[in-house]
Amino acid sequence: MRWPPELCETPDPQGAYPRLSDAQLQALAPHGERRRVRQDEVLYAEGLPCTEFFAVLAGKVATVEGFGVEDQVIGVHGAGRFLGELNVLTGQVGFVTGVVAEDGEVLAVPADALRRLVADDPAIGDLILRAYLIRRTMLIGLGAGFRIIGSRFSADFRRLREFAARNRLPHRWIDLEQDQEAERFLRSMGVTPEETPVVISRGETVLRNPSNAELARAIGLSAPRVQETQCDLLVIGAGPAGLAAAVYGASEGLATMILDNVATGGQAGTSSRIENYLGFPSGISGGELAERAAIQAGKFGARFYVPAQACGLHLNAGDHIVTVGEGGTIHARTLIIATGVRYRRLDIGNLEKFEPTSVYYAATMFEAQMCERDPIVVVGGGNSAGQAALFLARHAACVRLLVRDDALSRNMSRYLAVEIERHPRIQIMLNTEVRELIGDERLAAVIAEDNRAGERSTIEARAMFIFIGAEPYTAWLADEIALDPRGYILTGADATRSGKEGMPASAGRPFPLETSRAGIFAAGDVRSGSVKRVAAAVGEGAMAVRLIHDYLQAGE
Repeated sequence: MRWPPELCETPDPQGAYPRLSDAQLQALAPHGERRRVRQDEVLYAEGLPCTEFFAVLAGKVATVEGFGVEDQVIGVHGAGRFLGELNVLTGQVGFVTGVVAEDGEVLAVPADALRRLVADDPAIGDLILRAYLIRRTMLIGLGAGFRIIGSRFSADFRRLREFAARNRLPHRWIDLEQDQEAERFLRSMGVTPEETPVVISRGETVLRNPSNAELARAIGLSAPRVQETQCDLLVIGAGPAGLAAAVYGASEGLATMILDNVATGGQAGTSSRIENYLGFPSGISGGELAERAAIQAGKFGARFYVPAQACGLHLNAGDHIVTVGEGGTIHARTLIIATGVRYRRLDIGNLEKFEPTSVYYAATMFEAQMCERDPIVVVGGGNSAGQAALFLARHAACVRLLVRDDALSRNMSRYLAVEIERHPRIQIMLNTEVRELIGDERLAAVIAEDNRAGERSTIEARAMFIFIGAEPYTAWLADEIALDPRGYILTGADATRSGKEGMPASAGRPFPLETSRAGIFAAGDVRSGSVKRVAAAVGEGAMAVRLIHDYLQAGE
């Protein structure tokens, strides 16, 4: 590509491009090799795994989106800066290309060596991790990465977009309803409407209406193709409880695997900002918290498989056997169930009609983009509804928060209720419930009722966000372990009182977080009687690992 005669380094107002000190470069040097590079040489390519970490010693290197096609320069970096983003640590494919813009020299460190260094040297590790997290956020905001092309009215188009967004994968979505050039492009490639949506990377058709697992494998996520495998600890669910269990299990020497059907982070991962989590006074997004935890667990050797759905559980020769959705089984000496909860659906006759296009159960940047500058309603009176309303108010034309109770602070943290009450773009409607949805392919309005006076009103809305409580994700367990009447997992003394067959018989058993089956523990929101908070879930995940060690030492 053509470079300007005077190529200026990209400014760094966000801290995404820190400069390594001479001492830090010296610490990295024994782990890699110095390499002379020439202009236009490609160091790593979009759509391919990045196997090396590069620090620039002399000259300049540019990061380019659509190299050879669009040639969109994202950044230019000189001596002392380092290249790459989270994919170097996670093993995902690259979402941009690194191209030498000016002859010079780089230090190339194998990605495996970098991962070990990040674990062993906190100063360098924290610097690189923080920069990589910021860069991932920037790439997502720029719409870099692969393309998802389809109709916004397609359930599969929304499925793929949600999967990409929940896993914080840089991508750009192209709506066939609004982009006639994209439609002509697909026709020229022989793609029929039945084969959409299409995922395209590096200008080539990669997948036609892929499953989530197929997309995951294409971009380097560890979507499993297991036939049969074994581990010391299997964690099912990668929310805060499951991530904490993975960190502590792997760091304490247990061969640890973790499965999740959608993405790391669980319900917390859909939160735009968690403001009451210890140690983050200015708040942290659920996505960033999940990414940090997953990298931390991976550092200790935990193996993640996403997407992977646990479909069944049974006992065989002392092992807990879990069947996985795409086939295959996992044999685990111990098991932690941290599958969390799923938000309840409204009991409205035509809800199902609008769920593919206009009804949401999370509030991330994906959902915000889908309703940009539209009027929306948020249904619910808890913290999740409040956080969603505040986040969406930055994107939607207006937000109406529908709460069935007579006070916002009844089920919502006071600090959050005050912030919402002061927000000029959020209208709070107390004692209000949704009775009917109106629209054709997409939602146009909701009919709401004052539950005191019985009066109904029509509220214009192009999207509806539902946060009205949750139900435990335990149907896959069938009748294998004891549940309470609402489907939450019983543990400790509560499990004993259930009278379930196969209960641990020794004194002090089951342990506090142990279920009615020896060696199976529950943590987080899915556990009966748990405190439904991120910090509580993290604590239970860590505690469950401690109890697993007690279980293994007892020889049961």
